[in-house]
Amino acid sequence: MVVGDFLYETEVLVIGGGPGGYTAAIRAAQLGKEVTLVEKKALGGVCLNEGCIPSKALITEAEQFYKISKLADRGIEVNLVTLDFQKFQNWKRDNVVSKLSNGVKTLCTKNNIKTIFGEAVFTDHQEVRILTEHGSQRYHFQSCIIATGSSTKELPELPFGGQILSSSEALELQEVPKQMIIVGGGYIGIELGTAYAKLGSKITILEASKNILAGTDEQLVQVVKRNLKKLGVDIHTNALVKQSKVLEGSVQLNVQFNGEEHVLEAEYCLVTAGRFPNTKDIGLEQIGVKLNESGLIETDWQCRTSIPFIYAIGDVVKGPALAHKASYEGKIAAEAISGMNNVIDYIAMPTVIFSDPEIASVGLTEQQAKDQGYEIKIGKFPFLVNGRALSADETEGFVKVLADQDDRVLGVQMVGYQVSNLIGEATLAIEMGAKVDDICFTIHPHPTLTEGLLEASEALLKKAIHII
Repeated sequence: MVVGDFLYETEVLVIGGGPGGYTAAIRAAQLGKEVTLVEKKALGGVCLNEGCIPSKALITEAEQFYKISKLADRGIEVNLVTLDFQKFQNWKRDNVVSKLSNGVKTLCTKNNIKTIFGEAVFTDHQEVRILTEHGSQRYHFQSCIIATGSSTKELPELPFGGQILSSSEALELQEVPKQMIIVGGGYIGIELGTAYAKLGSKITILEASKNILAGTDEQLVQVVKRNLKKLGVDIHTNALVKQSKVLEGSVQLNVQFNGEEHVLEAEYCLVTAGRFPNTKDIGLEQIGVKLNESGLIETDWQCRTSIPFIYAIGDVVKGPALAHKASYEGKIAAEAISGMNNVIDYIAMPTVIFSDPEIASVGLTEQQAKDQGYEIKIGKFPFLVNGRALSADETEGFVKVLADQDDRVLGVQMVGYQVSNLIGEATLAIEMGAKVDDICFTIHPHPTLTEGLLEASEALLKKAIHII
């Protein structure tokens, strides 16, 4: 018998072991399904191994290093501070990424999920061929969940290689760059640019549109831009890269902005100009799974594709490329396969940007609410007069609460210290259809940053205590 001719059977096949894929696999197993999980590289996917988790480790390291220089005003004198960046990279790999990846492996094992490392290609509506380093295997499935994620978009004028980096490569540098040009002012470019600026790099950000962090409330963005300026970051908007040239130990870009041509040079160029879904070359066209013009898989409210027993989640479907969105969809797909009637609901989908200060948002923004015809009420509260923010010397930013004329919470936007840890309460409020008074009548501990949400809610109802 030729190796690979034998046909294996599984109830549920999950393709992709990132946050959406492994969550879907575990939830399906919890519901009694026999599950096979196929992962191309490492469990946890890009998020755990090359994106969300290692970038947050870098951001935290940079923040701690940077803050040391500000401690003298508070009576703490620190001399001869040095940074061993290679040691940090080793710590990040061994104590953060590996631990979490091994944790996912353990979860899959304990849930009796069969894990195969390889690439799956559809050969029929209910069959895939899985290519591994040892050959290939054929699998017949009853249901399938596609969770293949996305990849960094490469620009023709900025091909990856040498001094031109993707975000994954930028996270693996063994030395802090002297200078770095970042092409793309979205959240990835801003997060990594801020981190490296705090570590001592000279950062230049080139953004093709009229502002960085496109789609984010302008009031929030302005706070971040002020801090970037303090860090010495140069930002050029409406900037177009015309040509690049990799030199020995540097890269040179021909760029157009402010109506003029400029030549910029730096040790590295980081390209963060978006991502594209990993839907090519896995046989979707051959079996008739419908894709839109962007290569995203079309799905219904239970993540079901045009083929009823094939589902798709995460970065391969419409909506923001968020790990928590993928995990949420993974649960819905697994439950749909198991006969449950749950459907996706994106109304309370939080987003976080780990800039300085952080940005967090959930529900409708002011503009979205107005576009949808709402007459809105707004309450704002600045961290400048929050006791915990003052004691931490982190007073930049504010909390903004939006409500309709019946005082139902429509949206919450925050910019400030650790607001990534505050947005959960606002998300729950919107999910439960809370009114502003529900937040006001909830007792918030003092002194904490969470009081910012309370005070903004009270400000909306014109009964705030700590602001005029």
